Amino acid sequence: MATDICNSDVTLTKAEALEDWNAMVLAFLAHGTDTPVRLAAVLDREPDFAMGHAARGLFSIMMGRRELMDTARTALRAARHAAPISGRTFRERGWITALEAWLAGRPSGAISEMEKILAQNPADTLSMKVSHAIRFILGDGPGMLRSVEAVLPAHGEDHPCRGYALGCHAFALEEAGEYAKAEKQGLIGLEHAKDDAWGLHAVTHVFDMTGRSAGGIKLIEDYDSAWLHCNNFRYHVWWHKALLHLDLGEQDQVLDLYDQKIRHDKTDDYRDIANATSLLMRLELEGIAVGDRWGELADLAQKRTDDGCVVFADLHYMLALTGDKRPSDAQALLGRFASSAQAPGEMNQIAADPGVAAASGLTAFAEGHYGEAFRQLAAARPKMQTIGGSHAQRDVFERITIDAGLRAGQFDQTEAILTHRLVRRGGAEDAFAASRFAALDAARLDASRIPAQ
Repeated sequence: MATDICNSDVTLTKAEALEDWNAMVLAFLAHGTDTPVRLAAVLDREPDFAMGHAARGLFSIMMGRRELMDTARTALRAARHAAPISGRTFRERGWITALEAWLAGRPSGAISEMEKILAQNPADTLSMKVSHAIRFILGDGPGMLRSVEAVLPAHGEDHPCRGYALGCHAFALEEAGEYAKAEKQGLIGLEHAKDDAWGLHAVTHVFDMTGRSAGGIKLIEDYDSAWLHCNNFRYHVWWHKALLHLDLGEQDQVLDLYDQKIRHDKTDDYRDIANATSLLMRLELEGIAVGDRWGELADLAQKRTDDGCVVFADLHYMLALTGDKRPSDAQALLGRFASSAQAPGEMNQIAADPGVAAASGLTAFAEGHYGEAFRQLAAARPKMQTIGGSHAQRDVFERITIDAGLRAGQFDQTEAILTHRLVRRGGAEDAFAASRFAALDAARLDASRIPAQ
């Protein structure tokens, strides 16, 4: 039986198909545009390759689009049909079962299957990356760290995918607050895999979280070989660069990046919409006018309010709808949250808590009801990590919560949130924290000057 680049058995019989499969694995690990092209080539050459169909199904679900759930179901049927023909390996069986679990509303079950595979073969970087990706969608930072650290010993100097494993380790370390270790691992990983966008992105997170914005901008510019080749992940790297410029007060550069890079292509991928809406919201919180930029995002979000695939996506759709002042559409999305909260499935549990409270808080903030916004967002806050994404991505909701508290006069509670945010960032005070601590001091001083009634 053939063995792929991850030292895993594959039931491919043609050398050309194996070459395409290995190229697909490397492209997937590098967030490369070639991933679907290579996977399609594999299945064209060997249409009864069950693992390939399972991969197509899992990759489709990761896109967070309702219509692609049908694509995933079709892929599952094809994988089940092909399995007796190609002869299932332990890995193939696990991938098929993982796809079944996620389609049944249990992404945790998909993770469990990947971890079983890794227990048998920790050198399987592809399965590690899929486990890592699903955990990221679920906001499972500790699980990401446990998973990748369990397989690192099998990714020695001679493993062709070592750099990508180190990149995943760097990101998991960063999310755990181990900033120095994360930076070191990420840079070592880039020496092994110069096109590892995820690893470069992990180090960029470190610069953001430790208040080194100028250094983060230089890092992105110096390591452009790690991300220029990417699929839409390159928009996310541009987004990180924009955040760093925003922290430095360089508003013109932020808006230029938004128009020329982040939203140059008007895609409706939820990750691209998340980049855009969260950046516009950050700008508006700083009192920066964004013009009519909300409109095209709201048009796209309006078409996605029934998706209900990823709570992280839904909350960014809410940012678009409220940012463009579409109260009826925002209320429709709130209703969909309420419906999802009553349905079975792990993502619907997240929609119930913290999703409903978070969505309600965002709506109240947009309507100027800051006391209610703070109440709802503060209630959602303890479980916000479960919506997925990174600390940096979820920080937009933290900023809105803080500003709602300031505007509502909830000074002590707001200070506690600001302090917690500061601690999580390793004690590094960014421009947002500095301005809000100053605003707190000013608000308390003003309050003290009001004579008692």
